[in-house]
Amino acid sequence: MCVKGLYFLTVLSGLAASGVLQVSGMRIYTSGDMEAVNGTDVRLKCTFQSSSAINPNNIVISWSFRPLKPGREETVFHYQQRPYPPLEGIFRKRISWAGDIMGRDASIIIQEVKFTYNGTYICQVKNPPDVHGSVGEIRLRVVTTASFSEILLLVLAIGGGIATMVFLLVIIVSCRRCKKRRQRQQEGSEEAPRKKKERKDPTVCHPARAIHLYLSETSLEIDSSAGMISDASTKSESSSEEEGPSSDEEAADDSD
Repeated sequence: MCVKGLYFLTVLSGLAASGVLQVSGMRIYTSGDMEAVNGTDVRLKCTFQSSSAINPNNIVISWSFRPLKPGREETVFHYQQRPYPPLEGIFRKRISWAGDIMGRDASIIIQEVKFTYNGTYICQVKNPPDVHGSVGEIRLRVVTTASFSEILLLVLAIGGGIATMVFLLVIIVSCRRCKKRRQRQQEGSEEAPRKKKERKDPTVCHPARAIHLYLSETSLEIDSSAGMISDASTKSESSSEEEGPSSDEEAADDSD
């Protein structure tokens, strides 16, 4: 008898180790304790895991409310193929669906919470044949103003967002400056060899200066009687020597 029992336990342990046997049951995950400021909207988060495949047509989600003061439990929300908000009670026209069946999310939103909403919210999910398992609970506390921890978290979130934006802006500006600096360096490196190529021998006379020198060596003969400019004649040493004696001879003839 003991041998058979040991053999049976060995077989079961082997099947469990090989993954043939799986523990069935629905697992629900909720946020636990929550705070909400009076008059604001709050999201009650509820996620689940099932050992069976998710079938949107078969899955059933139900939310219920248990107040802090002694009283009866009240239905808050129901989902089966589509959402069914409550048609009566304190949650009438205050509940909206915020979940995703295929994403294993069964969350809801309570709009404009009141102090009468203080209590425990129970989330239950069934996915046939997986209909057994634990339920999720959220203890909601409605307050006049946000607690210091929530304000601190909000300030840190806003400050972190601003710091991130400033950091990204600094990076963008720095990248642009570096890009412009590189472009200037490239332009300067390209202009340097051009200047070297355009540099000429300083001993070579510029064409404009050459024309000026040529004009300085020429003269214009003007006919005083007609006022017309004759063709330019170039003076030379031979012409000056020839003109000299002729003027002297003319003077000698006049003296005679």
